[in-house]
Amino acid sequence: MSKKIVRRRSPIHGNGVFAAVDLPADIDLIEYRGRRLTHRQADRLYGDTAEDGHTFLFILNDRYVIDANVDGNVARWINTSCKPNCQAVVEESPGRDRREDRVMIRTLRPIKAGEELSYDYGITIDGRITERLKRIWACHCGQRGCSGTMLKPKRKRAG
Repeated sequence: MSKKIVRRRSPIHGNGVFAAVDLPADIDLIEYRGRRLTHRQADRLYGDTAEDGHTFLFILNDRYVIDANVDGNVARWINTSCKPNCQAVVEESPGRDRREDRVMIRTLRPIKAGEELSYDYGITIDGRITERLKRIWACHCGQRGCSGTMLKPKRKRAG
């Protein structure tokens, strides 16, 4: 069977993942893989990633993070976009072990061969979102209406 996706240089940022064949809507393409860390372990290993604008960490749930720096696969190279053609879906394990939860990258619409895959990273950070942080976490998707940043505004508390 031929590969459905391939990694190569991206006009969005560095490496990217592209459809090797036409892909239908609403299929699971690939699992986002890597070692499981607790949030505390990830903080200890990687510190404050809000200051460098680059991470292969994916928040899995309230206890664990996927670290694609170790045992990661090609899914770590899928870039973000303000108008994505995929989404990251957390699938909870039927058991009680939250380490067994997983993240699947799923198509949102049909994707043509050669088209770059993307999903909205939806990055939130603690503290105030400054212009400096917006530049560090700049979005280069090139889509009409691009927000210019991967950072998402914090939700206001209902009061």
